[in-house]
Amino acid sequence: MEAYKPKIYTVSQLNRYVKSVLEEDPAINPVFIVGEISNFKRYEASGHLYMSIKDSQSSVRAVMFRGDAQRLKFTPESGMSVILCGRVSVYERDGAYQVYISDMQPDGAGALAVAFEQLKNKLSAEGLFDDSRKPALPKFPSRVGVITSGEGAALRDILNVLSRRYPVAQVILCPVQVQGEGSSAQIAAAIRLFNEKKAADVLIVGRGGGSVEDLWAFNEEITARAVAASVIPVISGVGHETDFTICDFVASLRAPTPSAAAELAVPDAAELKNDILMKTAYLNRLIINEVGRMRKRLEVCAGSRVMKNPSVLLDDRRRYLDESRSASESALEKRLTAGRAQLSALAGRADALSPLKVLSRGYAVPASDGRVLVRTEDFKPGTRFSLRVSDGTVQAVAESSERNV
Repeated sequence: MEAYKPKIYTVSQLNRYVKSVLEEDPAINPVFIVGEISNFKRYEASGHLYMSIKDSQSSVRAVMFRGDAQRLKFTPESGMSVILCGRVSVYERDGAYQVYISDMQPDGAGALAVAFEQLKNKLSAEGLFDDSRKPALPKFPSRVGVITSGEGAALRDILNVLSRRYPVAQVILCPVQVQGEGSSAQIAAAIRLFNEKKAADVLIVGRGGGSVEDLWAFNEEITARAVAASVIPVISGVGHETDFTICDFVASLRAPTPSAAAELAVPDAAELKNDILMKTAYLNRLIINEVGRMRKRLEVCAGSRVMKNPSVLLDDRRRYLDESRSASESALEKRLTAGRAQLSALAGRADALSPLKVLSRGYAVPASDGRVLVRTEDFKPGTRFSLRVSDGTVQAVAESSERNV
């Protein structure tokens, strides 16, 4: 019996052999795995996704290359429970086996639902849903821009409503693809074009009903950011009343249907006409009432004594003038009489205090060099002075003086 001789492998040979065994096993290629994402990393340069998939007891490394990752409708995150499809193989350089993911879905919720919530939370955190940043709708738009399919029923509904409610508005259509690949880019480009050309006063963006996948162009980030950046107010009318899209949250106004969007975009001409007629009738009543009031006032004025005999007004004014003149003259006379009496009294007091009055009673005023002499030392012997008497001046010379003790 020939002795057993074990085969000796190099490390590369071993890894290559294990890889071939795993890849040829139909039980795990393809393989479906449910687990939780951990250690998630996205390499921006390559676009590849690297992660671990784990449960309560074990984990396995996994990778999703860019070509497959681009098809995802949601963004994987650490802690997210997922169901993935892929193949099991070995990375020969490290000798580590891993799962090469070809597709992935959130566990318990659809990929589109997760993507919707992720984008909604992201844009909400940026403030794109705030009413304060949304432009207000004009009351009387002269140009209405419509961004929708050029062949769908939504366009017919919008045009019917606009022509019925407000036929004076000009409708400017920019037809776009509203579902499928590239549709979101077309919608965003149409919104930007309207803004660049300032071609409308208000925009209606929408389409008719459909599945979540059909409406997905209005849930794409490129569409939402174009609506949010629009200076022209945007009305979002996508799907049916129960359908909500990201576009609804960033638009100036959300309408449950395209027809409702058209109704919100323009006023009702019939209602405006009725309103004008009602206000016209109200103003006419005001004018009639005011004319009647003024007519009555005129009749009262015309029947007055002055209007019948205008000279009465002059007679009253003449009488008033005469009375005023008489009163003024009387007051002036009284004031003059009082003034004369006051002046006479003041003159008497002044006369009584006059030095001349004192001199007339036998007094004299001695003065020398313009100075009145009032003390004995002013009359030294030989001093010449003058005496002012009642009728003139006397020149004198002092012989002696004596001071009273």
